[in-house]
Amino acid sequence: MGVEVLFLQSPISKAISVATFCGLTLAPVDGPASGSPLPPRLAPQQAIAASVGGADTPPGASKAKGADPTPADGVQGPCASGMLLVDGDYCPDPEQTCLKWLDPPPYQNLRCGEYAKPAKCKGPRQHRRFCVDREEYGEQAPPGGEAKDALPVVNKSWTEAKSTCEARGARLCKDSEWEFACEGPEMNPYPYGFKRDSSLCNHDRTDLGGPMDKLRDHRAPLSAFPACVSPFGGHDMIGNVDEWVEREGMTAPNRSSLRGGWWLPGRNRCRAATTHHGEDYSAKQVGFRCCADVK
Repeated sequence: MGVEVLFLQSPISKAISVATFCGLTLAPVDGPASGSPLPPRLAPQQAIAASVGGADTPPGASKAKGADPTPADGVQGPCASGMLLVDGDYCPDPEQTCLKWLDPPPYQNLRCGEYAKPAKCKGPRQHRRFCVDREEYGEQAPPGGEAKDALPVVNKSWTEAKSTCEARGARLCKDSEWEFACEGPEMNPYPYGFKRDSSLCNHDRTDLGGPMDKLRDHRAPLSAFPACVSPFGGHDMIGNVDEWVEREGMTAPNRSSLRGGWWLPGRNRCRAATTHHGEDYSAKQVGFRCCADVK
């Protein structure tokens, strides 16, 4: 399946034994099909959002433009319904210093409990202005339910995700776009801030299954973690499901990258990525969201 597992001690030993049995792979420390009918776009979700561009915005960082007094709903501006405007100065090379690692060797540099604040940008910033889906791309709502009750779409390859986004006049997000939408101008290591908090997003679960079991589906409905929100209003940008993005400067068949991690204890932060899965890879923990140019 090509998913990553990262723990050694109980109950974490169970998670890693399941991963070993299933032939799952570790993530690096850092670093619907074309022609199918499209599900309806999901209504914006209410969420508890961090304020954007506050008094402690680091020098050289612009505030998230267009922000209003209720950032919980994000900023739509010129973007289509269900999408958010991301407008500000992105740092290509941040310095994010971990103060407390959570795991023993050989994963001692994997999950950081707390980063030093503020992060520092080691070079010039680059302006970014684009639209991004507020939510992970969702399935049809369950019978009698609402869009917010839907689960994120999974089992789509990078190629299928790309085709789905393009069919609705959008595209897959680029690496740098996804990072900026997740971390905001302050370069938050986690969309919600500088301290890892597994109560806010759907990650750090160890009940992945047992020997002879299939990977358990722990996707959460799009409304289940209202505080898992980025400074720009993006929801579930870490945890829940991995998200396909396009690697900038790469050509086929090496354009695919996964961001955000999923529900296990792993690389659930804004700057980490998995790049060893090909464009035809799909799995039950892999989803996507779309981006679009501002018109």
